[in-house]
Amino acid sequence: MEVICLEDSAFYALIDKVITHIKERNGKKEDKWISAEEAMKRLQISSKTTLQKYRDEGKIRFSQPDIKPIAYDAESINEFWEKHAKNTF
Repeated sequence: MEVICLEDSAFYALIDKVITHIKERNGKKEDKWISAEEAMKRLQISSKTTLQKYRDEGKIRFSQPDIKPIAYDAESINEFWEKHAKNTF
């Protein structure tokens, strides 16, 4: 039996790619705008303050047509992860 070990970040990146691939094959496109809860889940954070900090610093895109709700751009969250990805040696 062969065992493959991955770092947390590599594992989650692989899962995201698999989910994206499955959605594309099923013809279901990812929503452009997602809720704060979904954004926090994808960013793997539990603090709304951190989410607001990312918004305020321009790290992720958002839309706020009225006072509430705030919607987050799913693609900018993916770009956030890609920007912080480290290449292997």
